[in-house]
Amino acid sequence: MVGRQILRYILVGSLSNILLYLLYIALTTLGVGPKMAMTGLFALGVLQTFILNKRWTFAHAGDTQRSLFRYLIAYGGCYLLNLSILILFVDHMGMPHQIVQGVAIVFFAALLFLLQKYWIFTNADKSGQLAKGVA
Repeated sequence: MVGRQILRYILVGSLSNILLYLLYIALTTLGVGPKMAMTGLFALGVLQTFILNKRWTFAHAGDTQRSLFRYLIAYGGCYLLNLSILILFVDHMGMPHQIVQGVAIVFFAALLFLLQKYWIFTNADKSGQLAKGVA
């Protein structure tokens, strides 16, 4: 089960991140600042991947409001960390934003898989125990 979820997560994330990274490069080439481009595209990515990961990757049948709230917390935290990474490595250390953002995408993909698997899309009943029969 975990192997299938990882493959689905990789597929959803890869297609989403490739598209969003290409849009990031296009926007920054057109003069949009790296942090502004990342912010807009991050929000777009959060919305599209929530739907795909909830329904397809994790086949989550639990409370949508609860999972969306947790999803937004996780992605909000990752957004702030991503912004901090750009400020540190691009603004203060002078590294190329294309490379910094590319590496950040890989790091956040792994972190967010773990958060979704074990915190966001858990199928827990009111007692906190995993629901029986839910894979």
